[in-house]
Amino acid sequence: MDANAKIYVAGHRGMVGSAIVRNLQAKGYGSILTRTHEELDLLDQAAVNAFMQTERPDFIFLAAAKVGGIQANNIYRADFIYQNLMIEANIIDAAHNAGVNRLLFLGSSCIYPRDCAQPIKEEYLLTGPLEPTNEPYAIAKIAGIKLCESYNRQYGRQYVSVMPTNLYGPNDNYDLANSHVLPALLRKAHEAKQRGENCLEVWGSGEPRREFLHVDDMADACVFLMQHEEIRSGLFNVGTGKDVTIRELAETIMGVVGFSGQLMFDTTKPDGTPRKLLDVSSLKALGWQAGIELRQGVESTYRSMLAHCGETKP
Repeated sequence: MDANAKIYVAGHRGMVGSAIVRNLQAKGYGSILTRTHEELDLLDQAAVNAFMQTERPDFIFLAAAKVGGIQANNIYRADFIYQNLMIEANIIDAAHNAGVNRLLFLGSSCIYPRDCAQPIKEEYLLTGPLEPTNEPYAIAKIAGIKLCESYNRQYGRQYVSVMPTNLYGPNDNYDLANSHVLPALLRKAHEAKQRGENCLEVWGSGEPRREFLHVDDMADACVFLMQHEEIRSGLFNVGTGKDVTIRELAETIMGVVGFSGQLMFDTTKPDGTPRKLLDVSSLKALGWQAGIELRQGVESTYRSMLAHCGETKP
């Protein structure tokens, strides 16, 4: 992937896509191709094909997706499976039709069975039942992996899939109804402090363990894989190799925000998967590993959230 390559980043306004664009720009790539939803509807197969035939990018980062937290996944099940299936199918097939040989597809660690052995290895895919609350989204992402594998096998393409753990960072979604656990807790802790409250409510028991990866680390891993010509296919977990309980995450966030109240766990809300720690040895063996520690990442994300809201840290 030389400096003059034409690189299309699908989903460049999202948290992951925008981080990939920042990483590419920092590394000197000057021909980055993007389209807003208004300019290109990725659910429109004919429009996506026309775009690919006209632009013919050399590399594609497929970071576009409909995403959300446990509640959104559980409520908008049809939207999550349909839109994600259509986006990935349209882009991958159009890329192939336009002769694009290198593509990187971003999935999610929720593709793995709910009760998976820990840490989760790539070969555990399709070895057991999925977590029911996000099954439609997970099935769509599994289909994307299999699309890449199938185009590689039938047509000799070099399409790689990456499975990130729980991501957070700049441009995250802080909507309390639809966001993931870390940004939701960050906003709730900030607002609780602003209102002078003495309690922070956390969904579930606080006992599930989760791994969190800063999105800038994720972007760096994606570009790392695309820069290496010898990496022609495969499925790669991307994470830190470390996890914390939801309680520990909440305590870290409280420390960063400066909220000194008590934690209250709402056990009427679902916990989701008991544990989800990725085995990242495959990517580490290639020479890449995460560099942003959780506390450091939460601090920078808090600053980003405040800037987005027009506030500054007191």
